[in-house]
Amino acid sequence: GAQVVAPHDSNIIKEVQKITSFDLVNWNKNDELIHYIEEDFDAIYMEKVKGLSLAKAEIQAQKSMPIVFSPIHGASGKMVPAALKAFGFDNIHVVKEQIEPDGTFPTVVYPNPEEAEALTLSIELGKKVGAELVLACDPDGDRYAAVVPNEKGEFELLNGNQTGTLLSYYLLSRWKEAGKLDGSQFMVNTIVTTELINEIAAGFGVKCFNVLTGFKNIAAIIRDLEGKETFIGGGEESYGYLVGDFVRDKDGVSACAMVAEVIAYYKTKGKNVFQVLAEIYSQFGFYKESLISVTKKGKDGAEQIQKLMADFRTNPPKEMNGSEVVKIIDVKNSTITHVKTGQVEKLDMDKSNVMQFYLADGSKISARPSGTEPKIKYYFSVNTLISDPNDYRKVEGELVEKLDGLRAYFS
Repeated sequence: GAQVVAPHDSNIIKEVQKITSFDLVNWNKNDELIHYIEEDFDAIYMEKVKGLSLAKAEIQAQKSMPIVFSPIHGASGKMVPAALKAFGFDNIHVVKEQIEPDGTFPTVVYPNPEEAEALTLSIELGKKVGAELVLACDPDGDRYAAVVPNEKGEFELLNGNQTGTLLSYYLLSRWKEAGKLDGSQFMVNTIVTTELINEIAAGFGVKCFNVLTGFKNIAAIIRDLEGKETFIGGGEESYGYLVGDFVRDKDGVSACAMVAEVIAYYKTKGKNVFQVLAEIYSQFGFYKESLISVTKKGKDGAEQIQKLMADFRTNPPKEMNGSEVVKIIDVKNSTITHVKTGQVEKLDMDKSNVMQFYLADGSKISARPSGTEPKIKYYFSVNTLISDPNDYRKVEGELVEKLDGLRAYFS
């Protein structure tokens, strides 16, 4: 099962809108259509998760690696530790203050693992036990965050693009080592997630499909290719990832287990996360991303957001941060415009109110109104070459400066 996609989503709503009175609701329940999921289904799922592991020997060597986990008062408090144990890890510390499900989320301001504040207790426990990995899930357990010690011994939160990059590179390299890449595999990425994942897939000779934001669109590709090609993995920048196709949505449980495996695998090779990232960047390009959300409340706010998007279409920027705009993608109007030549191509993608601007220096800016909040979101991506992995922090600083320059245009 997966979330519904077009045109089924709008068709369902049309049927809902036909109900104009409670008298029209059919209250006659058919028990034969209701199937309850019992505890034995957890065991089926966990066996599938366990089957994702690609490094049993390396995990055995690092099974005592200290790992901290928090469900942040959500639904994953039992399943993530169980998945880590199923993989072979046996030194797991759960944040006791956040283990029980509680919809008031008493220990955090906002239960979002993207926010460092929500990870405060997890990191405190990580320091206490000398954790090599701190994991946390959002309340419904489909998104995850990973925090690791950096070269200074300080805990550093990896963003969704970084963890997505690590998982994608690890999966593809391990599949290649096992001789399992034969041209019939694929990855899926969303259009606002780092394009480094596309570059990595291309480097391994694996197709990578780009879809609109939302895991329902990733699941739709998996369904379309079911029985024809094999889905390896895919995700989005907002801390969601999926390995394998037995779940058709982002899955924080299996993602946490796989991230722990990645850490353990490279530890046996004498490498930490940032050394691995540096090697990936030196091979495929150093990509760095950022996001800002601008809130516009009320009816006036909604109108301002629509005007901003309309202005991007009628009067697009010609340059940003000293670099020319060379390509504009208008997802709503299904066009790709090459600015210098004026050539316009048709974009083969479902329509959505998204504008993307590609600059001559390789930067990309995406503008997208939120579908659930009175916000417009701007996604920024910059990249450069890095020849020496030891220059990781220096080049990262340069890319952060470039991101700051782009953000200033939209703040």
